[in-house]
Order: sequence, then C-alpha cells, then structure tokens
Amino acid sequence: MVWLNGPYGTGKTTVAQQIVADNPLWRIFDPEMVGFLVRSQFQDFGFADFQQLRSWRTADSDRCGEIARETGQHLVITQTVLDQQYWRELVTGTRAHGHTLRQVLLDVRPEILRQRICDDEVLHRAAGWRLEHLSIFLEARTWMAREADLVVDTSAASPRRTALSIADAIRGWVEQDKAEQRS
Repeated sequence: MVWLNGPYGTGKTTVAQQIVADNPLWRIFDPEMVGFLVRSQFQDFGFADFQQLRSWRTADSDRCGEIARETGQHLVITQTVLDQQYWRELVTGTRAHGHTLRQVLLDVRPEILRQRICDDEVLHRAAGWRLEHLSIFLEARTWMAREADLVVDTSAASPRRTALSIADAIRGWVEQDKAEQRS
C-alpha cells in the first residue's frame, strides 16, 4: 500500500488516478469516505476533524486490509494526515493486518501551492479552508519528510512525471521486500 500524503490541493488524487491508469493492479482508496461515515455516527461528540476520532484511524486500517484482500489489488491511498501520532497509528494498524504501508510525501513550494489552490476549478469552494491549513502543513512538513519513504517535489513536475517517479520507487520497494524475504 502506498499512502500519498501532502498538503491539501497538492494533487494527490490526480497522481493516484494516474498510477491506477498506468497499472490495473492498483486501486484508489479514499479514507475521507470512511471519515464521512464515522463523522455521521459521532455528531454529538465535539470534534473539528474526523481524524481526531480513533475509530476513523482504526476503521481506515481495517478497510484498507479488507479491500486489498477482496480485490487482490494494491492500494494507493489519498489523504492528508498532518498529525504525527495519527499517522503512526495508521501505519501500526495497517501493518497489524499484514500489509506494508509506504508513505509518499507530495511536496510543493508554498507559493506554487497557494496558486494551485486558488486556480482549482473543481474544488474552488474549498480554497479558503485549504489556505487556512497551509501553515499547519508547513509545521508538519519536517516530520512528514523524515518519516516518508519517498518525497516528491511536485512544484515543477506534472502528475504523470510524479506518478512515474512513484512507480519507480514501488518497483524498488518490491525488489527490496523480496530480497529481505530471501534472507
């Protein structure tokens, strides 16, 4: 499983769509759908973001494992996770189900990200919210980069080029995993 992490509006979904288009062994999983379900069940619990709910983090790990098992496909997961503890819980939960989880940080220079957010015609209504959360990403960027298996600067890279870089890394990880299993 490969988790595309990074700031809101950096192109995670577009890159994931390119990965899936290039290789039918991959399937997109969007944890936000799980978040909508969990949020609907906890409306009377005061929280600002469904990621704050432990049940979202455990449900994501469970659903990822089940979907990968049922489809026989690898998952490319698209969700911004800015809280390091939440990230570690997601990794631990996914690994507990017997899956490898690699984090790919899609990074972008802040001025380019601001422009992309403002120019986004599909999610234009989310621009204000995304811009408000940019400072949180900039604070989280250090730990995200440190814990990432791969950091891709998308400032000048197309979604296609980014997807190809990730595919190259995946091939390397698969070879590394095979070598470790042989040892």
